[in-house]
Amino acid sequence: MKIRYRNKDIHYTSEGTGETAVLLHGFLESKEIWTDFIPEFLKYGRVITIDLPGHGESEVIEEVHTMELMADAVYAVLKEEKVQQANFIGHSMGGYVALAFLEKHPSMMHEFMLLNSTPKEDSREKKTNRERAIEVVKKNKRAFISMAISNLLTPENDKKFVKEVNEIKERAYQFPAEGIIAALKGMKIRTNKEKLLAQFNGTKVIVTGQNDPLIELKAIKSIADKCNCRFFTLPGGHLSYLESRKNFIKLCISSKK
Repeated sequence: MKIRYRNKDIHYTSEGTGETAVLLHGFLESKEIWTDFIPEFLKYGRVITIDLPGHGESEVIEEVHTMELMADAVYAVLKEEKVQQANFIGHSMGGYVALAFLEKHPSMMHEFMLLNSTPKEDSREKKTNRERAIEVVKKNKRAFISMAISNLLTPENDKKFVKEVNEIKERAYQFPAEGIIAALKGMKIRTNKEKLLAQFNGTKVIVTGQNDPLIELKAIKSIADKCNCRFFTLPGGHLSYLESRKNFIKLCISSKK
């Protein structure tokens, strides 16, 4: 399925009826990361997955894809599908997009899971790393994708989930360099959303990997406490939906039973 947003195609899936779950993938990912979870989630309602701009089959919209621009694309899909309220799961960059969506449309968010993500903005060091990443993408997109994705998992899980990791990489190789760079630029300039998260009165959960190379465990636990979020750690690195699949599903459906 697709819609036209600002004269560009945004691709998505929508299945089932009832309470809606919106699943947002991370950087260098696509809606396909959620495919294996859809049958389980459909037992509890409707499921919508979206390819964020410049990722999956969705087209590049601008030179910079701010989190707000991506959130606007998500809103356009939900408007098309006549969704008035939904539960959101945002993985990594998808969490940043979900937070931008919450800021714009607070009444539309019922429950919220930040998965391997943070409401904090990029540190100075992280911004420098984004700049370096942009230069690498310009020179050798494929090498950047391969290295960046492998580095998200613990070394043992990178070997354990070779097939799944290669599938993520193969899909990402098809993304235009412009889309990857636009996302890097957008993540670099995103703003702090801790106050917003603290003020959100719906159910809110932060899930992180015990050995996530991008999210420091002690720091995210402190944020969860400060923002009054339920907090869970799962074995593995930055791809908890893959590295700790069964535990992730249990967390997602625990409030539905």
